Amino acid sequence: MADSDIAIIGLAAHLPGAPDAGAFWHNLTQGVESIRELSEEELLEAGVAREQLRQPGYVRAAATLAGTFDFDADFFGLSPKEAGIMDPQHRHFLMATWEALEDAGHVPESFDGAIGVFAGC
Repeated sequence: MADSDIAIIGLAAHLPGAPDAGAFWHNLTQGVESIRELSEEELLEAGVAREQLRQPGYVRAAATLAGTFDFDADFFGLSPKEAGIMDPQHRHFLMATWEALEDAGHVPESFDGAIGVFAGC
């Protein structure tokens, strides 16, 4: 093995309608729609003005992510205050990168060698 060789051995994904890569591929192959219609009650509860809902071009749909509040701040070495002000997308990103390491079967503290996590959104 050369020093420049890499191997992709772990994968994680948090996607609308799919909490992991396996669920995503299932949804993709089965034609499952992951964008859902939102009720007027949900939209009003989220702070959307009733006048805006009545506009003809307003789209009452969203591609929502599950697990938004599942973040374990202590696990990632963060205080509850730090986690509270962190962008929810960043919390999701940290959870997904750790899941990729778990999927690969490599705990960074006990792995003898370099580990890189390549991610995107």
